[in-house]
Amino acid sequence: MTYAADTLAQLEKDAAEILGRYPVRRSALLPLLHLVQSVDGYVSPDGIAFCATQVELTSAEVSAVATFYTQYKRRPNGEYQVGVCTNTLCAIMGGDEIWRRVSEHCGVGHDETTPDGKITLERLECNAACDYAPVMMVNWEFFDNMTPDRALRVVDDILEGRDVVPTRGSAKVAPFKEVSRVLAGFEDGRADEDQGIGEPTVVGLKVAREQGWEASK
Repeated sequence: MTYAADTLAQLEKDAAEILGRYPVRRSALLPLLHLVQSVDGYVSPDGIAFCATQVELTSAEVSAVATFYTQYKRRPNGEYQVGVCTNTLCAIMGGDEIWRRVSEHCGVGHDETTPDGKITLERLECNAACDYAPVMMVNWEFFDNMTPDRALRVVDDILEGRDVVPTRGSAKVAPFKEVSRVLAGFEDGRADEDQGIGEPTVVGLKVAREQGWEASK
């Protein structure tokens, strides 16, 4: 590994905290991958080697996990991960057109990064947010009920260095490395900023109650 001494010391300290959460070392692998991603901006070869040492697995075994999940990036990622859902409902609600416009505007395709390193673009599968379709995500924060023009405004704000605020919540979207650290299990003090359940999410429940419907036993 080629981490600088101070970086390695901090990684080892954080890894010890993560490992302390689990009775079996290898159970800590997923948050450890997020941890090294928060340092390198992707799961680097050094990150793979570090994780392998921490959980007593081979680098090949760690790589197999890192390549399975799309949240782990195997090459340098942009400061903001912009994902456009083009699964069935989002697609028919306009997701395909949003994807086309954003891709053309940024000049990159799926899993490609703009030359300035600001945006990595991703074509997403379902985000379990069909009630707000079509949906775009920035560093896994939701941007609901999108249109092509609104999506381009978000992209331009990122490219021009302005803060972007998700539909759900009130605080700006954090950079990719910071979000990766949160996913590793280190709180950033922002857990209460989400708006919680929105009206579209519970409209089915409301109708069921109005109609007196009950689940069959």
